[in-house]
Amino acid sequence: MTTSAATLVVVDDDPEIRDLLADYLTRHGYRALMAEDAEALRALLATERPDLLIVDLMLPGDDGFAICRDVRRDSDMPIIMLTASPDETDRILGLELGADDYLGKPFNPRELLARVKAVLRRCRPRDETVAPGMARVVAFGDWRLDRVTRELIDERGERRALSGADFSLLQVFLDHAEQVLSREALFDLTRGRPAPPLDRSIDVHVCRLRQRLGEDAQHSPLIRTVRGTGYVLAARVDVIA
Repeated sequence: MTTSAATLVVVDDDPEIRDLLADYLTRHGYRALMAEDAEALRALLATERPDLLIVDLMLPGDDGFAICRDVRRDSDMPIIMLTASPDETDRILGLELGADDYLGKPFNPRELLARVKAVLRRCRPRDETVAPGMARVVAFGDWRLDRVTRELIDERGERRALSGADFSLLQVFLDHAEQVLSREALFDLTRGRPAPPLDRSIDVHVCRLRQRLGEDAQHSPLIRTVRGTGYVLAARVDVIA
């Protein structure tokens, strides 16, 4: 997938926003498709395989939460959630349901474009995931990670696919194993931008990654909380292949 070929779907019930984003994203080299609600999105997904969804939280009928939940049942398609709500709980719930990023309304289209580029980089094609000379499979704790397929492999050899956000966060921990990383550093390393003041989205992503690793969302012997500082991957990383 290249930036010029990427297909984006904007799900928003406001026709002015849909038209604005369709024009803006198209001018920046994307193929932009529009849907006004969850039903229209389902019809579109029956014939299209987009690279990323941009979903408004407040929609008639099934809202953005329901869309995120439905998509995550059988897909790791990246999702950016748009929300006009000042309530941090809505943003946290969206992340817990599997959204990769969020952006508050009103927003500058340039900022949305930057978020789109960043999320697509994290979710780049699997055959581009591993740089030349980098190990494809690494082991940590009771797990292995296949960096090409973006899959966790447990002790029985069973595989679990990771979303782009989960994979990106795990990569950062593996690259800095046994090093304490602040929330700000984790945000910067995974998102490519400084964390907004008082932003707690990294905590949500860490909880989600812990659950993918079969551990308690709040207390994990593998990804440990360092009180007042951040988190640390408390395991050695070994190259397998």
